[in-house]
Amino acid sequence: MRALDRKLFRDMLHLKGQLLAISAVMACGIATFVMMRSALASLTHAKESYYIDSHFAELFGSLKRAPDTLIPRIAEIPGVAAVQTRIVRAVTLDVEGLIEPAAGRLISVPETGRDDMNRLHLRRGRYIEPGRDDEVLASEGFCKAHGFLPGDSVTAIMNGRKKDLKIVGIALSPEYVYQIHPGALVPDDLRFGVFWMGKEALAATFDMTGAFNDVSLELVPGASEKEVIASLDRLLLPYGGLGIYNREDQISNRFISDEIRQLGRMGSIVPSIFLGVAAFLLNVVLSRIISLQRDQIAALKAFGYSNFDVGVHYLKLVLMITLMGTLMGIAAGIYLGTGLMGLYIQFYRFPELNFLVPYQTIALSFLVSAAAAITGTLNVVRAAVALPPAEAMRPEPPANYGPTIFERLGLSRWLSQTTRMILRNIERRPVKSGLSICGIAMSIAIVIMGRFTADSLDYLLDVQFSVLQRQDMTLYFFEAMAPRTLHATQHLPGVMNTEPFRVVPVRMQNGNRSRRISITGFPEHHDLTLLRDTNEKPVTLPPEGLVLNTKLAEVMGVKVGELMTLEILEGSRPTRQVAVSATVNEYLGTTAYMSLTALNRLMREGDNISGVYIQMDDSQVDPLYREIKETPKIASVHIKAASIRSFRDTVMNNLLQMQFFNAVFACIIAFGVIYNTARVALSERGRELASLRVIGLTRGEISYILLGELAALTLIAIPVGLAIGYGLVCIVAGFMDSELYRIPIVVNPFTYAFAVCVALISAAISGLVVRRKLDHLDLIAVLKTRE
Repeated sequence: MRALDRKLFRDMLHLKGQLLAISAVMACGIATFVMMRSALASLTHAKESYYIDSHFAELFGSLKRAPDTLIPRIAEIPGVAAVQTRIVRAVTLDVEGLIEPAAGRLISVPETGRDDMNRLHLRRGRYIEPGRDDEVLASEGFCKAHGFLPGDSVTAIMNGRKKDLKIVGIALSPEYVYQIHPGALVPDDLRFGVFWMGKEALAATFDMTGAFNDVSLELVPGASEKEVIASLDRLLLPYGGLGIYNREDQISNRFISDEIRQLGRMGSIVPSIFLGVAAFLLNVVLSRIISLQRDQIAALKAFGYSNFDVGVHYLKLVLMITLMGTLMGIAAGIYLGTGLMGLYIQFYRFPELNFLVPYQTIALSFLVSAAAAITGTLNVVRAAVALPPAEAMRPEPPANYGPTIFERLGLSRWLSQTTRMILRNIERRPVKSGLSICGIAMSIAIVIMGRFTADSLDYLLDVQFSVLQRQDMTLYFFEAMAPRTLHATQHLPGVMNTEPFRVVPVRMQNGNRSRRISITGFPEHHDLTLLRDTNEKPVTLPPEGLVLNTKLAEVMGVKVGELMTLEILEGSRPTRQVAVSATVNEYLGTTAYMSLTALNRLMREGDNISGVYIQMDDSQVDPLYREIKETPKIASVHIKAASIRSFRDTVMNNLLQMQFFNAVFACIIAFGVIYNTARVALSERGRELASLRVIGLTRGEISYILLGELAALTLIAIPVGLAIGYGLVCIVAGFMDSELYRIPIVVNPFTYAFAVCVALISAAISGLVVRRKLDHLDLIAVLKTRE
């Protein structure tokens, strides 16, 4: 073994505590990187392979009713490779053991053979048999939520009559990988299920023999999606077409794609912050090592070692630390990624969702960590290489001491001698002190960043479901109904207050920007729904014009006062120009609102309504639910309490799991930063403190000098860290901003207090470790000098 390599291992053994702390910080960054990048690769692979195997459609559309004789004309549209037509109906379910009504979606499948498009994957049981009008395949999520197995039954209200449906198989569909009810904010497997039934049986029940109301298309490679959509829209217009949309707007695919984008973003920003802190620590520690080894560097050069040899020696030290941190990070990332994949399996229904760790991710982990470490220490290594031997043999010149700003202000009589020493050491080395403050502040900021998600989600829940949505339940009708339906709803048992609304699907266009959304119309005086602006002040619904939430306005590139083109996707399908009258602040979805009167006028229809918001008497819940289950005109029911539980179990559970990892890593980083700050200070001032012991200062007094400086730096860093933490929260919230949901920038006082406590506890533990080192300080060895 070369002499320099033996020196390297001796240095590492001597600095084992500091190097382990730096490796731990680096491991946190690499673990986050590996976990998120591997999860990204796993989800992407599962999605793409399943879509290919199942022949997932590229275009989707629904309509009122069209004859099967229209199918050849659809197939003749240029660019269409395959056509699938089905019957799809929403039904109310009466599930044993569930008090409230559940929603179901019945989808037709061939009695013999299988569809070539949107193929079902049978998990358990068998396929339906021809001639059996009560057999269905059920979605896996719904069956798991209720414990259903093949052979069990569920009751559905179909066309005003109750029918027992026998589950003969449990299936997965590429259309419902993320199973969410249309119009809902979050999935709820307990209250929403998808069922596949023989086409003949379903057609006979709903008077759809020889007809269809749902169409899916596969396209020829290179076909113009926009032209096919336009042609199919024109063809289906006389049959009540509700607009064709592409895979990007398919609700299940949108949620999965958004999660993949989020993983890609967070897999870049969070590890970058962690590795940046690790690079900073390496810079600090290496610069202190080189400063303390000036004489050794001079001796090496005097014995004939070149500048290159010395530079490589210190780079090896950096790379050894990087190697340890990277290996620990990869192991931790694989372990945490496996747990994260178990969480995804609960949400996303793929036939296979295996945790994959691509070799590119492993290679990139080594590359990224090495690049961060070398970039952070290259200037220090360059300085060591450039140090002339004669200069290196001389000790560093003593610092210029002078009165501190506190002494110049006349405060010295209230400061002890040791306190003045602390303040003078901080002030005479502003760069070193500033870097130490910066490192501790960053550790506090990272703790805040790791914990803020819980604060934001609690705030989001409170605003969305307590302030903006005051109803207890939402009833949706199968189609727009006359106003008298509202009076019937008001007489349901336990109903205390009602508010009608109208939902109209539209294709919104502004230049080359387009979105397929629904406009919700409220009465002029609405109590159960509240709109707020960005300053959280109530917004009055204007008598004319559109009200967009800020995200939709941003996506469409439109401002208040500008005109939007609306292509109505139901009724006579008119196209209208409507001005944007106001914007409102919301955290879920991209939504648009209008006055109910103005919306019906836009449709040139009567005062129709699509559903009713209800406030109910909790003591009358059971009879109300029973009545709703018997009402054939009600297509689905959304219960706010259930939505809140589902939000907590899905979106919050997912984000809080990620937050937990980040918070743990942040605490490790905080301790690593503060511990290294304390150990570096001890290394630098060992001779000075030993001298003070020799001239009569007690162990307590020299401990106060060293630990008092650490305490002062920590206290100065706290407000700086709180400010940086808020800035990081803003950055992370910006990366998590999507059309499906936004994370509000909210940090509770408890989170700030937690971050401060982590810093103080880390400082206290580091202080105890350093104090123990001080108590065992070898005065003779430390005081040896070259002069």
